[in-house]
Amino acid sequence: MVRDLADFPRPVLAALAAAERLLTRRFGATVVLADPEDLGGSARSVVARARVARNPFSMPRTLVVKHYLSEPEPDRPDPFHYEVASCQLFTALPAEVRTSPVIIAHDSDARLLVLEDLGRSSTLADKLFGPDPAAAQRDLLSWARALGRMQAATAGRENDFGALLRRLGERAWRDPVADDARAALAGLPDLLESALGVRAHPAAIQQAHDTARLLGGTRYRAFSPSDTCPDNNLVTSRGVRFVDFEWGCFRDVALDAAYFRVPFPACEASFALPEGMSEAMLEAWRDEIASVWPDLDDPTRLERRLLNAQLLWVWLCTWWLLPRILVRDTMIGPDAGRSPRISTALADYWRRLGEAAAAEGLDATAQLAVTVTGALRERYTDAPAVLPLYPAFRNAAG
Repeated sequence: MVRDLADFPRPVLAALAAAERLLTRRFGATVVLADPEDLGGSARSVVARARVARNPFSMPRTLVVKHYLSEPEPDRPDPFHYEVASCQLFTALPAEVRTSPVIIAHDSDARLLVLEDLGRSSTLADKLFGPDPAAAQRDLLSWARALGRMQAATAGRENDFGALLRRLGERAWRDPVADDARAALAGLPDLLESALGVRAHPAAIQQAHDTARLLGGTRYRAFSPSDTCPDNNLVTSRGVRFVDFEWGCFRDVALDAAYFRVPFPACEASFALPEGMSEAMLEAWRDEIASVWPDLDDPTRLERRLLNAQLLWVWLCTWWLLPRILVRDTMIGPDAGRSPRISTALADYWRRLGEAAAAEGLDATAQLAVTVTGALRERYTDAPAVLPLYPAFRNAAG
């Protein structure tokens, strides 16, 4: 049954009307969109699917419209510009290596994008919270392969991305978490001492500071969506596809590959992976990037880079999340069924870091991790001691 347009929220209808004007202007003939489907979006934007009801050209049958509702913050990068530039970068790539929707049109004044519709696909989060462990495992491996394919395809294209951003009015660009990461490296020792009574040894602080080189101009840089949480990855018939590039950037590939070690760090859906899954994802990813960075096929070199990235993420996640539990130890995200307790997540991040650091001889970091894990568990005794598996794997594990 076709719903009356009056049933739809006004922002969705406004987005469709703006898209019709943009497409009509772009193609020189009237384009009519119908049957909108609200895809959720966020507080910053409206995202909707619509059927192309009338057009004189061979346009797709459906499109996705994303309309940014608010103006950018003064003196801050504009996420609309980053998303447009990111989609333009991927649209220029061959279809076989493209891991994102094609951009069809955009309007900077209206803050509007019209994108290829990747279909009514489940997200990776849906699979991880679903009933099928085999499907969840396949899709995690597909996600790892897609990440590696995206990085291999965009290696050496940072100047192209910069040129696209300059055309949109951005004068400078960088990893949006870099400033927070540097703040974490500077401020976390004091926060750990004041919040948990844990004093970081100078050697552990130095080992953390050594990871800052990943934030600079390494020779292993490629495009990153920056936010690759499970909700932002669609599972399609052509494999996993990435969406939402509001903070797209170029950065060291190890920072995204470390998501295998710190499962989707600080994401709302940050649960544990089953035994052996991280290693399998790493192999799938490495198969895709080996032709571009053959030296990362050296297990020793790769392991140290991944450990540094893991260490940096754990410090950054602690910097973000620890102040929240000083007020209340709640879930990372708003949905208690799809998000872990903050104290549990942090304790698990530090426990895993301690094990990895000990194996690689970073004794000061390993000791700090043991101390922080113990302090969190002692203070938050009612929280689960270990990060639970994603629901798709719980019954199989039991």
